[in-house]
Amino acid sequence: MHTPKPLATQTPPAAPAEAPAADAAAPFAASAATATAPPPPSNHAPPAPAPDHLPDEHLTIIQPRPGWQIIDLAEAWRYRELLYFFVWRDVKVRYKQTILGAAWAILQPFAQMVVFSIFFGRMVEMPTAGIPYPLFVFAGLLPWTFFSNAVTSSSGSVVGNQNLITKVYFPRLFIPATCVGVGLVDFAIAFGMLLVLMLYYGLTWPASLLLAPLIVLGLSVAAFGIGTLLAALTVAYRDFRYVVPFTVQLWMFATPTIYMDAAAVGPRWQLVLPLNPAYGLIYNFRALALGRPLDLYALGVSLAVAAAVLVIGCLYFRRVERCFADII
Repeated sequence: MHTPKPLATQTPPAAPAEAPAADAAAPFAASAATATAPPPPSNHAPPAPAPDHLPDEHLTIIQPRPGWQIIDLAEAWRYRELLYFFVWRDVKVRYKQTILGAAWAILQPFAQMVVFSIFFGRMVEMPTAGIPYPLFVFAGLLPWTFFSNAVTSSSGSVVGNQNLITKVYFPRLFIPATCVGVGLVDFAIAFGMLLVLMLYYGLTWPASLLLAPLIVLGLSVAAFGIGTLLAALTVAYRDFRYVVPFTVQLWMFATPTIYMDAAAVGPRWQLVLPLNPAYGLIYNFRALALGRPLDLYALGVSLAVAAAVLVIGCLYFRRVERCFADII
């Protein structure tokens, strides 16, 4: 009986001695292949080259601003909505959480009218040309209150908004202009009280009352010019914060708020007092409101002084406004 032999197991031949070296060089070869391989395609297209000439609406030209400039009307027109929101913000803050609200705009001149009527109307008996003293003094206190409040608040407006000035750019002239705008809102509210007093004392509304807004416009120009100048000076010299309220109180007695006839001051002072811009404007406002003749000389001189103060105030303000953020 033939027994088959078992099959011999064949072992694989040994690897040559160079194999480990080839395996060690494999990573370097892979790195070289990776380095020379082109990058994978990107999903984002490469940026297009910039054109040689952009349309005019995409160009912003930055030029040095002249050292002396009154008002940049183009810039003010672009930011006109910001001025509206500044005025609306200050009006809401002024009467927020108050019981009487906008009635405070009437109480201030009305309370002064009562005091002056007691001490000057009854005791001193100031000449009023036949007009009840409470009515004629309120007609003078109404524009004076607007003027004095606008000047006083404008003088400290830049210092009071230092956080806003140091963080964002906007036309800095809007800050004192906001104070004048808020004063105009209060004036419009208190003007209704003047109309009521005229009816109470049996005085009909004269047709000349329609020209009163022109006088108020001139008074606004004077208040804005003086307030702008004081606002710039207060940034550099903080003494003006204490000087302005005291000066405004004395200023009232150089303005026809408690007297009316020019004869009350004498002919010599009639030529000098209109240099006070508030004198001729307030005098003629009361004349228009009560149907009295105008003083054209005082009106012309006061308007000229108001225009000059506006130019000087804006020129100085624009000159130093670039340093506000550094010294405020």
